[in-house]
Amino acid sequence: MALPLLLNVSFAFKAPPKPHSSSSLSRYPTPQIGTLRIPIHSHPKRTLASPSPIVVCLGEWVSKASLLAVLSASLFLADPALAFRGGGPYGQEVTRGQDLSGKDFSGKTLIKQDFKTSILRQTNFKGANLLGASFFDADLTGADLSDADLRGADFSLANVTKVNLSNANLEGAFATGNTSFRGSNITGADFTDVPLRDDQREYLCKVADGVNPKTGNATRETLLCS
Repeated sequence: MALPLLLNVSFAFKAPPKPHSSSSLSRYPTPQIGTLRIPIHSHPKRTLASPSPIVVCLGEWVSKASLLAVLSASLFLADPALAFRGGGPYGQEVTRGQDLSGKDFSGKTLIKQDFKTSILRQTNFKGANLLGASFFDADLTGADLSDADLRGADFSLANVTKVNLSNANLEGAFATGNTSFRGSNITGADFTDVPLRDDQREYLCKVADGVNPKTGNATRETLLCS
């Protein structure tokens, strides 16, 4: 009885004969794997997933940031008070790193003007508005800065020897490094909140005199002279 049972099992798993023509393919049913049926002709439609809220928010933020950058750049170009200007009062004249000795800038509005590393010997700035201007490492020997508005101006490393600073307002200006005021006229100048080296302050206190006509501050008091 055992022999017929083995034969039945072998017949149950016997592979079907290979078809000789394409017409014989219809004899065999569509293969099945477990209980999952996969129709050969069926192709489910693919749908695009909607963008994540995080991605949408990030895109909006990038767009706003780009717009803000463009607006900021336009403001810097349009408003001279927001950035240093390299163009002088004569159109697009460059004032940085130039030899402007003897030039007449008296009474001019030169807010945030860039005079870095320029040669400004005997240059006339009398009564000019030089608010926040930069004279970094510039040579101002013999220049006239009397009655000028020099609040917040940068004189770091500048040569300010024999300069006329009478009645000038230097409130909050910078004078760090080897800035020298030797031989300068500081009568009536206002040095409020100007950081000075001890040797600079000692020298200026020896020659300080007068009262600034605009601020009403005595020069010696603004220098914190003893």
